[in-house]
Amino acid sequence: MAEVLEMSRLALHDQVVARLRNLLVEGLIPPGAKLNERELCERLQISRTPLREAIKLLAAEGLVDLLPNRGAVAVKLTEADVMHSFEVLAALEGLSGELAAQRISDAEIAELRALHYEMLACHARRDLSGYYRLNARIHTAINEAAGNPVLAQSYRAINARVQALRFRTNQDEAKWSRALDEHQRMIEALAARDAAGLRAILVEHLLAKRDTVLALLRAGEIYPAEAAR
Repeated sequence: MAEVLEMSRLALHDQVVARLRNLLVEGLIPPGAKLNERELCERLQISRTPLREAIKLLAAEGLVDLLPNRGAVAVKLTEADVMHSFEVLAALEGLSGELAAQRISDAEIAELRALHYEMLACHARRDLSGYYRLNARIHTAINEAAGNPVLAQSYRAINARVQALRFRTNQDEAKWSRALDEHQRMIEALAARDAAGLRAILVEHLLAKRDTVLALLRAGEIYPAEAAR
């Protein structure tokens, strides 16, 4: 009975973390906003204990900042933060792609193709939320296929802080279509075991994301309240 209760508690924890992560990534909790525990408990239909556990985990991931006298706040990156984060992330994704192309199995490529087709279906339905989750799974799968746990840990830590910004870059139709084309090229490079080619595609992909995020920041479209001041 104790094991069943423990499994139930862990399942609840995972669900709360996933739901809160989605609220942050998709901007439903705006960058810089304080996480109101009472409102979130009502919204997620949970008590404060699992919510606080989830907030601590997401703070470790980099999606939440724990600030003195303010509590938990949705992470809000400056232009310099964006430049530095994407600079490192592009290098990490490029290395992930290079190693993955050398080490990935046929079964893993088949799974990535399946995820890619699911992502295409989300694009056709204009399901941005579903598209983004599959997109993130593809990038994570490439990173994991590299077979380097130190690289994977570094990638997760930096990528977490820019997830919400990456989500925003696909809300423009032309940029969304370009991202799809780049993903198709990623799959083709993996299948061809083209290590140098996949590295180049991933670096190009991430730098394009960076440029889009910077343009949105400068236009006041990511933090509109700031632009209005």
